[in-house]
Amino acid sequence: MSKIHPTAVIDPKAQLHDSVDVGAYSVIGPNVTLGAGTKIHAHVVLDGPLTMGTDNTVYPFASLGALSQDKSAKYDDATRVEIGDGNTIREYVTVNRGTLKEQGVTRIGSHNWLMACTHIAHDCVVGSHTILANNVLLAGHVTIDDYVILGGASGVHQFCRIGQGAFAGGGSIILGAVPPFVMVQGNPAEPRAVNSEGLKRRGYSADDISAIRDAYKLIYLSGRPMAEVKAELASLGKANAHVALMSEFVETAKRPLAR
Repeated sequence: MSKIHPTAVIDPKAQLHDSVDVGAYSVIGPNVTLGAGTKIHAHVVLDGPLTMGTDNTVYPFASLGALSQDKSAKYDDATRVEIGDGNTIREYVTVNRGTLKEQGVTRIGSHNWLMACTHIAHDCVVGSHTILANNVLLAGHVTIDDYVILGGASGVHQFCRIGQGAFAGGGSIILGAVPPFVMVQGNPAEPRAVNSEGLKRRGYSADDISAIRDAYKLIYLSGRPMAEVKAELASLGKANAHVALMSEFVETAKRPLAR
């Protein structure tokens, strides 16, 4: 059975599963869909179009689905936010709708941990199993792949992509693309090492971690021209799927690598 606090304001056009829990003074607008098991704490504002899957938890003063802060955005644009399942969204998190500059959607996957005051701007794509610590700021059009961890007060420049399993130390200002499995830190953020501890925790073998380290050395320490690096990465990727992922990332990144 749903538990809707009597002070909550819910638009009749909103679609809430019977098991949704809504706390005091929360406001849920039209075109908002909430899946089973979702808990909305007090003082949350959900604007639409916004779709959330199952078993999400949203803490006080979060704002999800509001119009983006891009000056081109208009309230009646056909833009939206899509959020998957099992996410924890802490206090003062803001997630803005997409814009018509891209596909009109800001998308967040499943089982993410978004700590207090995180901002996810228009047209961002966040994968699954990520951790964005307190005060992480994503500019528009940022892509965060699965299993990424961003330390507190990190900021990511527009159009940057952070590859699978990458890690950024606290206070990092990320101005370029970060390949999978790479640790960066600093302002501007620079590559420091392979995220080997994170890989071990996720069950990567010693051989795989060694191959990833070799790819890292090729990209950042070899001093070779990038064209040669890309060709060598592609060759190494034929023997290891994780290196192949790094190779594909380097080939397709919209912004130069963080270096």
